[in-house]
Amino acid sequence: MARPRVPLLSRERIREAALALIDRDGLAEVSMRKLAAALGVQAASLYGHYPNKDDLLDDIATGIMSHVDTSAFDTAGWAEALAAWARSYRSALVAHPNFVPYLAAGPGRRAENLRAADAVHGGLVGAGWPPRYATMIGAATRYLVMGSTVGSFAGGFADDVQVYRDRYPHLNQAHLLRAVAEEIDDDSFELALTSFIAGLDATYAAVVAH
Repeated sequence: MARPRVPLLSRERIREAALALIDRDGLAEVSMRKLAAALGVQAASLYGHYPNKDDLLDDIATGIMSHVDTSAFDTAGWAEALAAWARSYRSALVAHPNFVPYLAAGPGRRAENLRAADAVHGGLVGAGWPPRYATMIGAATRYLVMGSTVGSFAGGFADDVQVYRDRYPHLNQAHLLRAVAEEIDDDSFELALTSFIAGLDATYAAVVAH
């Protein structure tokens, strides 16, 4: 009986396999050798598509960031556009929390990051924000998004009530959080985002619309 054919390598197949390994094992645990084993090939086969691991990771980063939508800055007010961008940004990252530290390491040199930054900065300045404020708003939004995706707050609690009941009386319901972690995390992000934009709206009135 003939052996099943191994699908031909492609950059897309390599990226997908690498991201699956990162999602499962974490960024630090992934090597070209481990990736080759997962694909059923020799490590040397990968280097015809990606000269090194960093080149592969940059391509994965580009793919993730390509899903971030900044189009609302062309059609909506700055507050609505900022919220839409932040939600789109988080949606692109939240599925791959293990990859977020790589995205955070060098955003100022990747084309997709620069495209988004240009759209956000231009939209805010076009709405009347001074350039310095536009820069700070973009940075602060990025901190908010990335901070909400690197790990689950609610998911970090044990589901054993005894861990908290005796020593931490104000956390006597904390053992319930893991069961609704995704809901808590999503709602917490929304609370932070809407509060942030409400604060910016007050600042806008003082700085721009005075």
